[in-house]
Amino acid sequence: MSEIAHYYAGSRQAGTSGRSQPVFNPATGSSEKTVALASTQEVDTVVAAALEAWPAWSKTPALRRARVLDRFKTILWERADQLAEAISAEHGKTHDDALGEVTRGLEVVEYATSAPSFMKGEFSENVGTGVDSHMIRQSLGVVAGITPFNFPAMVPMWMFPVALACGNCFILKPSERDPSASLLMAEWLTEAGLPEGVFSVVQGDKEAVDALLHHPDIKAISFVGSTPIAQYIHQTGTANGKRVQALGGAKNHMVIMPDADLDMAAGALMGAAFGSAGERCMAISVAVPVTDAVADALIEKLVPQIEALKIGPASDRASDMGPLVTEQHMNKVRGYIDAGEAEGAKIVVDGRTFKQDMQGYENGYFVGGTLIDDVTPDMSIWKEEIFGPVLSVVRRNNYKEAVDLIHSHEYANGVAVFTRDGDVARNFSNEIEVGMVGVNVPIPVPMAFHSFGGWKASIFGDHHMHGMEGVRFYTRIKTTTTRWPSGMRTQSEFVMPTLG
Repeated sequence: MSEIAHYYAGSRQAGTSGRSQPVFNPATGSSEKTVALASTQEVDTVVAAALEAWPAWSKTPALRRARVLDRFKTILWERADQLAEAISAEHGKTHDDALGEVTRGLEVVEYATSAPSFMKGEFSENVGTGVDSHMIRQSLGVVAGITPFNFPAMVPMWMFPVALACGNCFILKPSERDPSASLLMAEWLTEAGLPEGVFSVVQGDKEAVDALLHHPDIKAISFVGSTPIAQYIHQTGTANGKRVQALGGAKNHMVIMPDADLDMAAGALMGAAFGSAGERCMAISVAVPVTDAVADALIEKLVPQIEALKIGPASDRASDMGPLVTEQHMNKVRGYIDAGEAEGAKIVVDGRTFKQDMQGYENGYFVGGTLIDDVTPDMSIWKEEIFGPVLSVVRRNNYKEAVDLIHSHEYANGVAVFTRDGDVARNFSNEIEVGMVGVNVPIPVPMAFHSFGGWKASIFGDHHMHGMEGVRFYTRIKTTTTRWPSGMRTQSEFVMPTLG
């Protein structure tokens, strides 16, 4: 059984802690690999290597840093299938879905290649008599990212390309459930010309996380995961004097107005609710049809599509949806469906009955697409993030009731409205208290040159990820005010210039 290692000093490094845990293939339920779990001492070693590399990297011109990232971008394009296969083997998502993840991450790399532009400062001449002022952005030093299992390539690429472009050294602590993608990206960055120590990977569990949070030489922490852990990361990191951006959980709603194109809405819901088996922080997990007539018509369109979902491993390129990431998570999702039924909701399509009969995949962690009607705000399936292929329907009588429902939830990550009415769309997008809004767009993930992040209990910290918010997070501003003594002139002036 092979062990997935750390990456620092420009190469893979075997773990020395003596601790490891198995890495499973969710489609088969079997394990052929383990991942090393770093000790505090190993984290110290990696941070020391990064700290040594930082002075030279921070002084490297932004244009040269951008060129390294540009070469990395080309490698990603050329080897996207290889990275997607590594993702699918450990996460379980379909190959096309994994390719989409790589593409969305690559877009942030493309944005980061514009470092010479976004690292420009500001200059003001003559702010006082004979006094000038200028502002520059400088890197923080060694920063770290702690990333979730559901996007083992994309979420790290929300962080490290911008951090590196700004002149920081970056340490990635990926999920121990699907760690292989991190090593491929590390090797490809080295191949692209990134100096040793500038990008490192520490595999591990809570011990590694705590070591990063408490290390005095880590200047900033980026995190994506559940809200309870995001709160812990933010509180612990800031208590130790670090900048922290910690993105937490979500419960994303889609409002379907009576004038909406129901075929469009149903198709959008299929991808948004069941893509990646619902293991997305931007998945739509609650449909909010306005009026019972809309709800009944929407359900009528959804049922045959959900029942027709092709559920299988990534090796079957025709699969619409793969397994969940672990057996424990599969049982948790099933438990939420049980709870919804016990609390009085109506199970319209029951994913618990799905059985995988493909040879070799009978023990995979599969749950079928599930549709639950008559869900109410007092039920756990509405209150809590399920993170599985479960779509709840919460009926509302009018637009105001739909908005009030969304505002009553503790999470405010993403939301969508489907309508043909421009007035409804404008009011919704302006007034809804949610960080990312889609109008006839089911998963409103911003492009890389904008920034990603929710509101309320979906984020802790002041900065969203990538775009200019990412640049602001990974840099600090220095302002210099300058006055030079007057009257310093050379004596050899052969007439002509008269300088007043």
